[in-house]
Amino acid sequence: MLDQKLQQKLLQKLSPQQIQMIKLLEVPAMQLEQRIKKELEENPALEEGPDDDELHNEEDEDDVDQEQAEREQEEFALDDYLNDEDIPDYRLQINNTSRDDGRREEIPYASGASFHENLSQQFNLRVDTEREETLGEYIIGNIDDDGYLRREVENMVDDLAFLQNITTTEEELDAILKVIQDLEPAGVGARDLRECLLLQIGRKDQSVPQIALTRTVLTDYFEEFSKRHYEKIMSRMGIGEEGMKEVIDEVLKLNPKPGGTLSDPYTKSAQHIIPDFILDQSDSGLELSLNNRNIPELKVNRGYSEMLESYSRNKKAGKQNRDAILFVKQKLDAARWFIDAMKQRQNTLLLTMNAILEYQKEYFAEGDDTKLKPMILKDVAEMTGLDISTVSRVANSKYIQTHFGIYPLKFFFSEGMQTDGGDEVSTREIKRILQECINNEDKRKPLTDEKLTEILQEKGYQIARRTVAKYREQLNIAVARMRKEIT
Repeated sequence: MLDQKLQQKLLQKLSPQQIQMIKLLEVPAMQLEQRIKKELEENPALEEGPDDDELHNEEDEDDVDQEQAEREQEEFALDDYLNDEDIPDYRLQINNTSRDDGRREEIPYASGASFHENLSQQFNLRVDTEREETLGEYIIGNIDDDGYLRREVENMVDDLAFLQNITTTEEELDAILKVIQDLEPAGVGARDLRECLLLQIGRKDQSVPQIALTRTVLTDYFEEFSKRHYEKIMSRMGIGEEGMKEVIDEVLKLNPKPGGTLSDPYTKSAQHIIPDFILDQSDSGLELSLNNRNIPELKVNRGYSEMLESYSRNKKAGKQNRDAILFVKQKLDAARWFIDAMKQRQNTLLLTMNAILEYQKEYFAEGDDTKLKPMILKDVAEMTGLDISTVSRVANSKYIQTHFGIYPLKFFFSEGMQTDGGDEVSTREIKRILQECINNEDKRKPLTDEKLTEILQEKGYQIARRTVAKYREQLNIAVARMRKEIT
């Protein structure tokens, strides 16, 4: 039997515009340009505004031919229009140049063949039949940007049968794969790291003793080598430390990610950083500005307002006319909202960054990492009156360009820790000490997490071993066993 009952719930829902505002706040400088272009394409009521002189010239042109005006309206086709009252005082204008243009990071133009195109061109010169080209293209398409073939040959046989109606065998694909593995760069098409390194070392002169020894180690003792169990390898192979060191040196010459040498140039260009903030140092002090690089001046198309007024004066508006009025009004509202949202985004970014500058005043004056104070999102939120989640969105994926380098905003945030003397220090200082200790350690006997904990405690920092391990991992430093070297 069904049981009906009432239940009260308190829900908080965001409107579509609030969601868009949140997303706009998260967008970094490079993606903001793309976001504005997308908005300009989708909303004809939003446009890149002309100069003020051009606006005044348009106002003085009161002798426009009526037929020409009607023709222009037909070209707009409800897609282009606002009058001066609708143009906000805020004008989204950018300073395309600064006093030091040379310091701006630019995105290089990407050209040339991609990694996969390069492989295809090489492969097609090696084979004779169209079938081989088709199978080779399919395998190359499954090679990732690092140069590895992660898919099983068996699965590719099934996919070719079901998706392309091509019947093949694992043996045929293996033969095609061997041709691909013989292409440049060496190591491409490998199924795992071991095969990748073996493909590369296999192309070297095997008559050279250390080359042959390296190939044997990678073939028979790869697991032990990857775990740096060098003593075990030396014992089993009957070689000394000098021979083991030669093997290590040869492996270090190999490329674990061969695809990186011929990766897509667009991917490489995307790795360049466009700072969201520019911090200049002048005689009067530090000057902060937003890097509105390539961001156009935005305004609402004045013709849209005129069209809306024209439709509104028609008292005998039919259904088609009412639909047109609704369409134009929606576009106008969306354009006004986007411009206001951009203004709010700018204000929020500057408010947040100014608070960070104020909090870390000593650091920004000198650029000395030791001057960084412990700072969390809550500290900035209290200074600005913003919500913690808003501060988090501003700090995420944003960068600032200073006179001593470009840094992510996250760099300036860190937890605090008290010393035995009661002083509060940033966890960044703890990490710096850890890095120094590991850089200066005996590589034959690397410092364990327990030993690192003892060193920090001797310096007056009360810290647990698991915290030391967490900071070491955040520094991308391997455990002691993996840092062991033969010198």
